[in-house]
Amino acid sequence: MSKVIEKIKEEEDVEKEVKKKRKKSFQTVRGMRDILPKDQPYWQKLRKVIEKTASDYNYDRIDMPVLESREMFERGTGKTTDIVEKEMFKFKTKGGDDVCLRPEGTPSAVRAYLQHGMQSKQKPAKLFYSGQMYRYDRPQEGRYREFFQFGFEAIGEQDAILDAQLIQLAVRVFQSVGLKNISLQLNSIGCKECRPKYNKLLVSYFNNRKKALCMDCKKRLKKNPLRILDCKEEKCIQVVFQAPQTVDHLCDNCRSHFTMLLESLDEIDIPYVINPQLVRGLDYYSKTVFEFFPECGEDETQSALGGGGRYDYLVENLGGPETPGVGFACGMDRIGLEMMKQNTKPYIAPTPKVYMVQLGDLAKKKSLRIFDDLERSGVMVAESFGKKNLKSQLRLANQKKVSIVLILGQREALDETVILKDMESGSQEVITFKKIVEEVKKRLKKSAEIASKKAKKEQEARKKLKKA
Repeated sequence: MSKVIEKIKEEEDVEKEVKKKRKKSFQTVRGMRDILPKDQPYWQKLRKVIEKTASDYNYDRIDMPVLESREMFERGTGKTTDIVEKEMFKFKTKGGDDVCLRPEGTPSAVRAYLQHGMQSKQKPAKLFYSGQMYRYDRPQEGRYREFFQFGFEAIGEQDAILDAQLIQLAVRVFQSVGLKNISLQLNSIGCKECRPKYNKLLVSYFNNRKKALCMDCKKRLKKNPLRILDCKEEKCIQVVFQAPQTVDHLCDNCRSHFTMLLESLDEIDIPYVINPQLVRGLDYYSKTVFEFFPECGEDETQSALGGGGRYDYLVENLGGPETPGVGFACGMDRIGLEMMKQNTKPYIAPTPKVYMVQLGDLAKKKSLRIFDDLERSGVMVAESFGKKNLKSQLRLANQKKVSIVLILGQREALDETVILKDMESGSQEVITFKKIVEEVKKRLKKSAEIASKKAKKEQEARKKLKKA
């Protein structure tokens, strides 16, 4: 008997486990997220602004693969950077290739520049991109392991005026999406001529204060002392504050380049703050580096919207000839969040002015043709094919505030006619399938003209009230 009871219990446990599995609900992987329909208007606005700004400044779009060679980022971004050492998603393929999910866009853009022979074309090559990047980072507000980034790269020109223009371009994007109070911080970190001398000064300075540094910075002191200036640990920040400044140890060429940049920004009225501690966390930078912050941010290190700088040795590091370059990238997630915080106007998609009501199976089939004819002619149409009740469909049409409702029932479907209902006047008219597109477009044009005249009268009335 006891064995029978045990068996029944076992069967019940198995059944419970099966039910649990059936009920399991899946969530996004940690650090990933869905961008929901309610947030899309902000993203749409940002995407449209990026495309428009790129066109205005003559930048061509390029799309690079998400999967790239691991070695490329080690050589390009730098083995000792946090991105490569701690944050990169890397693995081997079944074929034994060392690959990674791209953590940023610039090395990929330079790889494409070399691979496809863009260096033989007009210089500079002006490219822009947008898409997903991946870093194994600690998720927080505006920071995800899968994040969206857009970037602009100008490869093949070393003139400081190009640095200024890219900063101007970034400012244009921020302004165009409605962001205010964005501050620009910049610095010059020198070149391969003057940086070795500066690095010696840094090593000497930090060696005398080694005990006050965090463990990571003690390692950086041996490998890459410049990285210490970028440390976010509070105790390191205090030590860095008194460190020798890069701008005081530039060679003549770097000093002249930086002066030209500052004078150019003054000319186009872009305010800036020189931040001697700003070095950016990537090894390929030389001369100009810059970052953008919302001024209201409590912790500017975490709230940076984006940044960039000059990378005059990156092309060479990735196997190409000595070629200068400059670029910047911004986090679209962070900009979208800032747009919402500042209550900017999102993109308002055009709404349908026509609603199609259909009753019965034959009417539904026939309505597909009408729907297609209207859409092809540039008329947006709303519908609810899943609804059967006339009253519920008319209620939805009213909610959408359409100008015209097209009603197609069983009789109309057989006769190939449609009842056209003018929502403003309430009048109804029977129209044949052949004339429906022409008639709808005529009615919509008339409705737009009436609305325009009404808006003009209201504007004139408001002006009179102000004068009074």
